[in-house]
Amino acid sequence: MCDTAVLTPSATADRSMLFGKNSDRQRNEAQYLEYIPSGLHAPDASVACTYLTVPQVARTRAVLLSRPFWMWGAEMGANDCGVTIGNEGIHARAPASDKMALTGMDLLRLALERADSAAEAVEVITSLLEQFGQGGNCGHITPNFYNNGFLVADASEAFVLETVGKEWLVERVGQFRTLSNAYSIRADAGGKSPGLDRLITESGWSRAPICDYAAAIGNPNREHIGNAQARCARSTLLMSDVAGSARVSVLDLIVVLRDHGGAAGSVHSWNPEFSSHYTLCMHAGSGDRPGQTVSSWVSELTRGGDVHWVTGTAAPCISIFKPVFLDSPPTTFGPTPADQFDPRTLWWRHERLHRRALLNDLPAFIESIRHERDELEEDFARLVRAVLNGGKQADRTEVTARCWKAALELEERWFQRLHKTRPARDSPYSQAWIQMNRMAGSDGLL
Repeated sequence: MCDTAVLTPSATADRSMLFGKNSDRQRNEAQYLEYIPSGLHAPDASVACTYLTVPQVARTRAVLLSRPFWMWGAEMGANDCGVTIGNEGIHARAPASDKMALTGMDLLRLALERADSAAEAVEVITSLLEQFGQGGNCGHITPNFYNNGFLVADASEAFVLETVGKEWLVERVGQFRTLSNAYSIRADAGGKSPGLDRLITESGWSRAPICDYAAAIGNPNREHIGNAQARCARSTLLMSDVAGSARVSVLDLIVVLRDHGGAAGSVHSWNPEFSSHYTLCMHAGSGDRPGQTVSSWVSELTRGGDVHWVTGTAAPCISIFKPVFLDSPPTTFGPTPADQFDPRTLWWRHERLHRRALLNDLPAFIESIRHERDELEEDFARLVRAVLNGGKQADRTEVTARCWKAALELEERWFQRLHKTRPARDSPYSQAWIQMNRMAGSDGLL
């Protein structure tokens, strides 16, 4: 379960492209921020992806990735040309392939490493898809197989690309677009693979001519998973409000990713333990809610320079978005996490705060930190604005280090405010978290 959104230059006051994504995965599935510099490769070189090895290209771009710790590919990322991509698992009427092939995350990373523009990234994904196919288990604890949708952007244009097996359909984005875990392209508005219509008609999903691709391809028996249609409707509503504002900024998109539903100011009416609906800022619970938002990302893409705002941690509502420039990234984001508790890693260090807040009173905690969180991010935005266009690389390096240091210090102070809690063991919600903490080797440590 994920949610991705983009706002194009036609809808922003400063003509920037704004991209955002929440990556939702299983609750111990740590995600890792990784910077990989550009590279030159021998003619016979190959690259080992999650399950499949494919031929390497002569030159790869520098990339910033947010990836599940156990995968080669990434949930979201950007390259040094400003190409930014997020993917979504989507379910077709035919079962997704369980054969080891390229995963959606592999396709995303390969496109970022090889493309100089959003349009070229679409071409990279579709050509690799047609050559190697997609498939393989994409679940951490519970096996999960799906096709993939992608939202692809650069400073000038954005595309939605949706796939089924080796077939695909693409749509160019107008003012704004959102994407969740469901097919969404209704008409052939930007191009399709030669075999898509034949697959649909021969499978009996629709008669020719096809009037609604999303309805024809999407599996109606899986639409309830993650409540994708409702989440997409919610993100679309919020993005329409943002697109209509006079001075939209990256901070507005961050607000969208933190949404728990309901009216503004109603934080105390929502609680993840008692919530029966899925929200954009996803929190795991008991029963059929095993997933949570494990990492969040917002990109500001301009012709003069790009900045990527990342959490590298779960729960954007209590995380701080921190800036990264591709020409001056942090030298390291710390050790790579796994699914075992390790406070040396960025992801698990924040999980101490996150899980302690969950088992206390999360809505009250959010309210207690909201002003500090927002003020710090507003300070970061001012610092970044001063060095984004025309600033020196050394200045961007200094601003990045300053922001990251301030963010980590504030989150540590938040953690110290929370008291360790012994949750009631007869609560299904508490039981679910106790079990996950025990599996992560953190029972009694958080």
